[in-house]
Amino acid sequence: MILLKRTLQFFIICTLLGLITLISLYYYVKSDIPSVQVLKDVQLQTPMQVFTKDGLLINQFGEKRRIPVTINEIPTPLINAFLATEDNRFYSHIGIDPIGIVRSALVLISTGEKKQGASTITMQLARNFFLTREKAYIRKVKEIFIALHIENILTKDEILELYLNKIELGNRAFGIGAAAQVYYGKELKDLTLAQMAMIAGLPKAPSALNPIRNPTRAKSRRNVVLGRMLTEKYITQSEYNDATNQPITAYFHGAEIDLYAPYISEMVRAEMVARYGIDTAYNSGYKIFTTVESNVQQAAQTALINNLHNYDMRHGFRGPVKVLWEQETQPALSKSQIINELQNVQELGSLKTAVVVAVNEKTADVILKNGMQSTLTWDNLKWARKYITRYRQSFAPKAATDILAPGMQIWLRKNNDDSYLLSQIPEPSSAIVSLNPQDGRIKAIVGGYSFEQSQYNRAVQAKRQVGSNIKPFIYSAALEKGYTLASILNDAPINQWDKSQGVAWRPKNSPAIYNGPIRIRRALAQSKNVISVRLLRGVGLQRTADHLLKFGFKNEDINRSESLALGSASITPLELARGMSAFANGGHLIEPYFISEIQDPYGNILFKTNPVVVCDEEMNEATTIPTNFTAQNNENETNQITQCAPRIISKQNAFLIADAMHSGIWGGGSWAQKTGWSGTGWRAQSLDRRDLSGKTGTTNDSVDTWFSGFNKNVLTSVWVGFDNPGNSLGRSTYNNNLDSSQISGAESGAKTAQPAWIEFMKAALEGVPEAPIEPPEGLISIRIDLATGLLSHKNDYTSRFEYFDKGTAPTKYVLSQPTDIFEEETKTEEELF
Repeated sequence: MILLKRTLQFFIICTLLGLITLISLYYYVKSDIPSVQVLKDVQLQTPMQVFTKDGLLINQFGEKRRIPVTINEIPTPLINAFLATEDNRFYSHIGIDPIGIVRSALVLISTGEKKQGASTITMQLARNFFLTREKAYIRKVKEIFIALHIENILTKDEILELYLNKIELGNRAFGIGAAAQVYYGKELKDLTLAQMAMIAGLPKAPSALNPIRNPTRAKSRRNVVLGRMLTEKYITQSEYNDATNQPITAYFHGAEIDLYAPYISEMVRAEMVARYGIDTAYNSGYKIFTTVESNVQQAAQTALINNLHNYDMRHGFRGPVKVLWEQETQPALSKSQIINELQNVQELGSLKTAVVVAVNEKTADVILKNGMQSTLTWDNLKWARKYITRYRQSFAPKAATDILAPGMQIWLRKNNDDSYLLSQIPEPSSAIVSLNPQDGRIKAIVGGYSFEQSQYNRAVQAKRQVGSNIKPFIYSAALEKGYTLASILNDAPINQWDKSQGVAWRPKNSPAIYNGPIRIRRALAQSKNVISVRLLRGVGLQRTADHLLKFGFKNEDINRSESLALGSASITPLELARGMSAFANGGHLIEPYFISEIQDPYGNILFKTNPVVVCDEEMNEATTIPTNFTAQNNENETNQITQCAPRIISKQNAFLIADAMHSGIWGGGSWAQKTGWSGTGWRAQSLDRRDLSGKTGTTNDSVDTWFSGFNKNVLTSVWVGFDNPGNSLGRSTYNNNLDSSQISGAESGAKTAQPAWIEFMKAALEGVPEAPIEPPEGLISIRIDLATGLLSHKNDYTSRFEYFDKGTAPTKYVLSQPTDIFEEETKTEEELF
């Protein structure tokens, strides 16, 4: 009796001590137990993804690859593989598995080693979400309490779904959705049983059992998983035999990028980090839909690259990257040695590295980095005149031996026929910006030849002198002052003494051709420098500068000197495109934007851009909010207030400049054919579209070259130059491998920048109906004499219809006699109609 009493007392004391210990441990770890709300609102660290307007993935940012899936999207065999391997009593225990704990304890007591784990899936989830990986008993206690808490808050399916989305599976893959993509390039539903078992075996040791790094150990672990599935009767013996005989098929699959567009994706990354901070931006699973259209963006990238390579071909071959051996003094490397040498070479874009192994009279044999051997034909070699300077190239080669020798490491790129063309990394840089002038939506943007080579985004960061691309803005100021497109100015040299400098300022036309009195329309079409200076003087320097500021240019970029008329202002391509849009949209200042909307991982819209748009005249144009982003709640999405772009010039002024720029491409009609003059942008006639207006731009010594052109719905600006300001693009001599109209003479906007614009616009406008800029109300059209700008009775090549703002049309007729200028009779504008 006494023994029973003492035993009972001991039991009660032990129970009380156990309860006290348990309660003490609970309060000790209570601060680490997550709240109900935290468990209900668990945020998986999912990378940020950036898409084109039409839904193609262009990049993703974040250390962890994760593709969240719901429990209903997970194949049953994959769930069974995890349950059989990690926690077969998952659906029956309370978060901890007493049977597993006892078994693990017995093994530890009998062997002195911890050979068998007792962590349930819920405990693993607790550890992965809320605890560190420290090996301490207190961590295990915390694990147990948190697991019990999780089981009290979430359903079994919710716990399993979180676990399978959270678990680390190697190669920066977190969760089974990402693992399926990383190892097999598949969605979960497309995995085989063997592949599912492979993934289910990874949680034990994601690095050591990785099928990419350790395929033998991974296969062994996979078969263990399959054995557990067979034991638990999840699969049949036949399925087991078939799956264990499957080879290891895993290899690394990067993010499935549909369109590589690094400059726009970097713009998005910087914007998101600025808004949310790097951790939130990178790990919240945001899906950002940009404004760029995939086909248009691809066309811009291709046009820029092709144009820079064409420039490089005009200026000659600069020689090999390096020489691996000299044929006469050193033994040639073997194929394996060549391949090994090339493994350290980073290839850029479409360029492939190769080594010349043999040279014949008209061909050369090369070995590429991947071990493939190819023969370069004469057609793919003959362009390679020797580069001397940017102004000089040697004579055309007559044989392949004039160009290459065995041992040379060179660059190649593919032609359209899949043959390889001798190439090199272009020396100059370039940028393309294309946007919708009606709302500022960026359709395509490219900031350079190669993002890997340079992350400097010239489209938005490079302020360069715009040259003659400034002239439409100068002429717009002149129209406001009372000039017309028919006004006559003297195209003659200017020679002005500058007392402060002690020198004469002599602005010249380029080329230095002068035509005497000419109309403003023709002067803009032919980019006459001296006329631009005379207009600046006529309007006034300060008034002209103030007018330019209306187009969104920064005050500090608009210099107050007469060189402003020649394009000495430094502006980025995006700023130029924004300002030029006013001529395409009827006189409004739009706000360029590149993000359309932001979604959370589940497709809910978090932000939607509300751009400023060109409104009808009856709308309130004073309602302007110059911002790139407007937050939107889903409920209010249909209640967006239209933000009207402010008017900065009259619609008549905008149309007249756009129409004069149309002459920059299409010249002076029949008069141009008779007299032999045409606009500087005449090459764009190859697009065979009458809805295009454009303007070339070249700075002194061909340092910066531009072409900007547009119709009503698309405006594109192209810049080509060197990153180091002041370096001239030089000149090139004729090369029989290229179109002579594109290559001979000094580099210029028409020759250096416009070809990229033409190639891009050809692709961007393919199948798109013409969208001419229609003349607005308030303009009149009168037939004038082309030589004098006065009214004309004739209807031949000496005259044309010209547009005038009401009140500005000429009222005098030209006489037919060449010695006289005016008729005595004059008429008012009203009498003319």
